[in-house]
Amino acid sequence: MSVSRREALRLGGAALLAGAGSGVATGCDSPAAVSAAVPPRRADHTLRIATGRVELAPGTTVTTTTYNGRFPGPLLRFTEGRPVVVDVHNDTGTPELLHWHGQRVPADVDGAAEEGTPDIPAHGTRRLSFTPGPAGFRFYHTHVAAHGDLTRSTYSGQAGPVYIEPKADPGAYDQEVFLTLKEFEPSLSHGGDVPLSFLAGSPVPELKRKGEKAMADSLARGMPRGYEVGYRVFSVNGRKLGHGRPVRVRTGQRVLFHVLNASATEIRSLALPGHTFEVVALDGNPVPRRASVPVLWIGTAERVSALVEMNHPGVWVLGDLSDDDRNAGLGTVVEYAGRTGSPRWTAPPAFTWDYRAFAGSGATGRRPDRTIDLLVEKRNAAAAGFNIWPLNGVPFSMDTDTPVLDVERGKRYRMRLRNASDDIHPVHLHRHTFEVTHVSGGPTHGLRKDVVMLGGYQALAFDFTADQPGLSLFHCHQQLHMDYGFMVLLRCS
Repeated sequence: MSVSRREALRLGGAALLAGAGSGVATGCDSPAAVSAAVPPRRADHTLRIATGRVELAPGTTVTTTTYNGRFPGPLLRFTEGRPVVVDVHNDTGTPELLHWHGQRVPADVDGAAEEGTPDIPAHGTRRLSFTPGPAGFRFYHTHVAAHGDLTRSTYSGQAGPVYIEPKADPGAYDQEVFLTLKEFEPSLSHGGDVPLSFLAGSPVPELKRKGEKAMADSLARGMPRGYEVGYRVFSVNGRKLGHGRPVRVRTGQRVLFHVLNASATEIRSLALPGHTFEVVALDGNPVPRRASVPVLWIGTAERVSALVEMNHPGVWVLGDLSDDDRNAGLGTVVEYAGRTGSPRWTAPPAFTWDYRAFAGSGATGRRPDRTIDLLVEKRNAAAAGFNIWPLNGVPFSMDTDTPVLDVERGKRYRMRLRNASDDIHPVHLHRHTFEVTHVSGGPTHGLRKDVVMLGGYQALAFDFTADQPGLSLFHCHQQLHMDYGFMVLLRCS
């Protein structure tokens, strides 16, 4: 019987468990299996994966898979450079993976099967030992494939925030608030074109012609539009608007909001009437240039850290710009001391989200050693109604874990992406932080991220140093896109 590479890795993980006797497998940077002669270290944190019910509001309860019986999972606070041990128990009947998004950790800990991370077995446990970093706002989430199963992967409630304490304080503030944005009860539909004009940048004519022709040809052959995902209920920190604990503030305070978009597929917005957000970090990394904006736009898996001066007393809705989504729960209440009454919402002025506002102007002074060019295309409804997303004409195969691109350790690479679809793609590189070097039609430098939105029919580029040995996964963080081809592996040796 032939065994795929991924199956071999899973069998290897099972062998580790069998050999351990205690039901614990260890993944870490160096061999760290606990020997009989050394008492096992007590875990710094314990996460338990299980399916249960989450009450979003009275009369609105969803069944989903969570960490520690709640959504979001517990906030994990680490210290940069101080090793930690996390025990992960899987009480479900299917193997799981836990990804440490935004951290530079070894491939066997990172939480991606494509990189070789062993599963957390069904009804089993895996011990993870690693050194957290870099400092800043990160998160953890499942990384299994879902395909058409909308109860699996990031459609579930498996997400939680991580804050790695920095060596330098990001700025003076009076209160720190973590917000996790999330939708529940997904369903499939044959989607149409949704205007996504909030993102700065202009379409590249060649890419637009190519993408529109491909779609027109598909529809002319009688194909339906490919499946999209919609949701019935929305939440902030696991509660619908009006049913969670308000953010209580006092006039004159500076509040630091850390906002995580834990959606499987959606780009989110957030506004607080009468207030502005001073963006101090993106994806946990301090920005070269702080800028004040009336609206936060947050791609799937992106994080924004922003200071808000509490100088407009009242009871306000901090919520999504979409009236439908906000009224279905995507918001929370900000309540000033001494103020009462129903929370108020007013729409902010029209605003375009432009990464260049937070970056250094002009091109980076560093030249890449190599360039990787990737063309993103959409094959409409080509997989039983689901779109396929090839890179350079080749969709990723989860059976063979290919294609794989070789990179040389220590070299600086520029990844240039050209999007021949009208979809926005929040692209993510595992185990690295990259520098955005071209976005929205212009050069930039100094903006460090691990997810960046590639606009419809647009191009962008980012640079990274291949400093993580082994395999690193690059993919679109929109679950439908990554499940159906938008992935490639980088192999560093």
